[in-house]
Amino acid sequence: MVALSCQFQPLVCKTYRNRRARPSAFCLMQPSQNNIKVIINGAAKEIGRAAVIAVTRARGMEVAGAVDSYLVGEDIGNVCDMAEPLEIPIMNDLTMVLGSISQSKATGVVVDFTDPSKVYDNVKQATAFGMRSVVYVPKIKLDTVSALSAFCEKASMGCLVAPTLSIGSILLQQAAISASFHFNNVEIVESRANTTDLPSSDATQIANNLSNLGQIYNREDISTDVKARGQVLGEDGVRVHSLVLPGLPSSTTIYFSRPGEVYTLKHDITDVQSLMPGLILAIRKIVRIKSLVYGLEKLL
Repeated sequence: MVALSCQFQPLVCKTYRNRRARPSAFCLMQPSQNNIKVIINGAAKEIGRAAVIAVTRARGMEVAGAVDSYLVGEDIGNVCDMAEPLEIPIMNDLTMVLGSISQSKATGVVVDFTDPSKVYDNVKQATAFGMRSVVYVPKIKLDTVSALSAFCEKASMGCLVAPTLSIGSILLQQAAISASFHFNNVEIVESRANTTDLPSSDATQIANNLSNLGQIYNREDISTDVKARGQVLGEDGVRVHSLVLPGLPSSTTIYFSRPGEVYTLKHDITDVQSLMPGLILAIRKIVRIKSLVYGLEKLL
């Protein structure tokens, strides 16, 4: 027989009244010296605001800083429409925030939602203050990832670079790899609400994964120049079709086929909240790692 024991941090339960909602009860974790201190870089963005709320609600971690060039000076709790202020102002100086947090000697993680041109310097700054990094910046260049890998290896500091934080998207990719060994035809169809960064990082990663397995797909017209056939990614014939249709969810569908059979895999994202379980998992895992990890799937 195996004995199990659990230790819980004390909870403080309060009832708050929100101007825009009915009275509701929340259980807030009391701050602890053992909590992971999380700095959200890009806190004013939609995903940054969702991350603030998710980290605040998660056990064993707390928001310790908020960085952005927008809404500077505003309390991040108010910006996120939380029940009460977090008493953490948004600042536009990452170094200053890192310095103030590092004095506590607590375990710290910087979550980076900025842009590809800033990632390398941001991770270097976090590392200089003894903090790990979780980077979710679509379209980050592989040269930057390679440079960060060498830097983190030398510094023995953990960093996750995640092309996606969606666990559902990772499961889709894993299912696609399994299916690729049984089908010779495959095409990816994605829909997005706007034209930013197409094909998406999700579609690109799926195509790259399928192109590294020694399989040649769509042999019948692999060399066609007809634009309506979509864009070929990689050298193995995987085609991607990107639809821009405002109002539709962010969707990725993979079609596999052979004579008499079609196998379809589909994943939809309807809200940024879908990325939060992956983010919380990443924060918890990265504090025990001393090098760069590319892809959340390696931590599952």
